[in-house]
Amino acid sequence: MNVLITAPYNEAGQEELKELFGSVTYRSWKENGKAFTETELIALLKETKAEGLIAELDQVTERVFAEVPDLKFVGVCRGMPSNVNVSEATKRGIPIFFTPARNAQAVAEMFVGNLITFLRHTIPSNEWLKAGNWKEDYLQAYLKFKGNEINGKTIGMVGFGAVGQRIAAVLEGFQCKIQYYDPYVESENPDYKRVTLEEVFSSSDVVSIHLPRTDETVDMIDEKYLNLMKKDAILVNTSRAVVVKREDLLSVLKKGNIRGAILDVFYNEPPEASDYEIINLPNVLATPHLAGASFEVENHHVTIMNKALRIWHQEKSYTIPTLYNRKELEVKA
Repeated sequence: MNVLITAPYNEAGQEELKELFGSVTYRSWKENGKAFTETELIALLKETKAEGLIAELDQVTERVFAEVPDLKFVGVCRGMPSNVNVSEATKRGIPIFFTPARNAQAVAEMFVGNLITFLRHTIPSNEWLKAGNWKEDYLQAYLKFKGNEINGKTIGMVGFGAVGQRIAAVLEGFQCKIQYYDPYVESENPDYKRVTLEEVFSSSDVVSIHLPRTDETVDMIDEKYLNLMKKDAILVNTSRAVVVKREDLLSVLKKGNIRGAILDVFYNEPPEASDYEIINLPNVLATPHLAGASFEVENHHVTIMNKALRIWHQEKSYTIPTLYNRKELEVKA
């Protein structure tokens, strides 16, 4: 079997797949300068006679499955296989593998870094210093920019999957209290408290959003929940902007009903005027969708993907946590 890889994939990972399947063709979208179009992807699959595909950004559509009927599996190096027509793949009995925890460490580290940056006024103090404003006694800046520690804060997670749990583990070093809302997860750690969504917002010093975009989650976090937050609480969103109702977020921030927000995701990317209305607020620390952007993430997704493919290929098993459509395939089997 030949496997076409269009996702970034290190040499060690490619070699492992060669030993597993026999042959690998590597055509990263990075070398192409953009994701392959539907037509380009079909042409590549036919040219290489690939029966397996590992992609990251390319759109694996119904047409791809129709024109390349010999595909045996599709791997998606992303937290969700949102670029794949999963229902069409499932109809054809094709497993879809994904890498939900590939950026967990990257997001966790940036969460902590940005939270410290926000709480300790790092950016405004840096700008103040560079502008030559330190002209009085040595205590001037000490008093002007005194901030807060993370230590001992209550951190509330909305969604407690791989990323939320990794953040919680990192925060243990800060003696933080962790509570979470997630109807699909029951943590094995007795120190993490499962609470209602209302409790997360009303009793947390920091509320961190970790929700995928679905029909149920769009605008899920609205004024009802935002207005429950403490006056000095901070909202962090590194998942999807649309899960928080834009107008309600803008309102609480402009009114100063909460201390501020740390945002890595926006309603339009690149941002439009409506996004910059939020980004430019003085109580917002905004980064351009960078939380999961570390070089190490690519190595992580190789490890996760290859482990799943090894189990599937060698053991002929569907009992793999990173097999997205495993339940449907088990029923078909």
